[in-house]
Amino acid sequence: MELKKRIQIIICLASLLVLATTALSQNPPPSTDIFLVDLVSTGGAIKAARPRNKTARAGYDNQPHFIDDGRAILFTSIRKGNQADIYRYDVERGSTERVTRTAESEYSPTLMPGGKGISVVRVEADSTQRLWRFTIRGGEPALILENVKPVGYHAWMDEDTLALFVLGRPNTLQIADTRTGKAEVAAENIGRSLHRRPGAGRLSFVHKVAEEEWVIKELDLGTRKATPLIRTLAGSEDYVWTPDGAIIMASGSKLYRWDPQKDKDWQEIADLSPAGVKGITRLAISPRADRLALVATADSKQ
Repeated sequence: MELKKRIQIIICLASLLVLATTALSQNPPPSTDIFLVDLVSTGGAIKAARPRNKTARAGYDNQPHFIDDGRAILFTSIRKGNQADIYRYDVERGSTERVTRTAESEYSPTLMPGGKGISVVRVEADSTQRLWRFTIRGGEPALILENVKPVGYHAWMDEDTLALFVLGRPNTLQIADTRTGKAEVAAENIGRSLHRRPGAGRLSFVHKVAEEEWVIKELDLGTRKATPLIRTLAGSEDYVWTPDGAIIMASGSKLYRWDPQKDKDWQEIADLSPAGVKGITRLAISPRADRLALVATADSKQ
């Protein structure tokens, strides 16, 4: 009788575990929107105009990336279940169109060097995450790196060199050569924001040294030496470089700027809370630095 009770308990616990796992897998992704902010530079200072919500719907709209000299934005959108596709927003026309139409999910759209295609992180049928390329209109998918996985985020350093955030314990920064398909680890415990520093040819990334010590560093690809630049704002890991060599980062509803040539610390440039913007994460800046795209949640009262 005792054995029978134990078996019943085990079956019950197993059933609860299955139900919990199913519920977790069916949970929708966080609801986020993409806002567009006009930037005006006056006398070395940057002023941000009132942000405009360009997605304004319940659902996941994220990972903006400017193309066409800032006239359009590629972004990731989840619109049916857990299916993620790449969409294109035309800034001047105010229209949105779907770019990828696949059975798989695509994330992190990035314009490839030369502007002839876009690279994406693709979650394949067996959940493998690898880097793929599409035409600018979403056709002709082709694998870029066959053996490097699971890729989370990426940035192009030149036509043949990629910086990759590769998931693992710990997460690693890997530098890959698309000609050979090989990658080597350059750092561990990194953040997701990878960028080519303007005019320098070096890579910048966030090194999560400790739980409360996150530092933006730059990596010399030749020597593989990493040099600290500045500590991030508390709890923030997303940032962008402006064409003139400054960094913009966000915390909560506020935007900050750091110019390595003249600033010792972060300088606040805008508070977007009056517009109902909160929890800013990912950022993207147009090539002329006149537009900033940011991901945040919108205050329903606004």
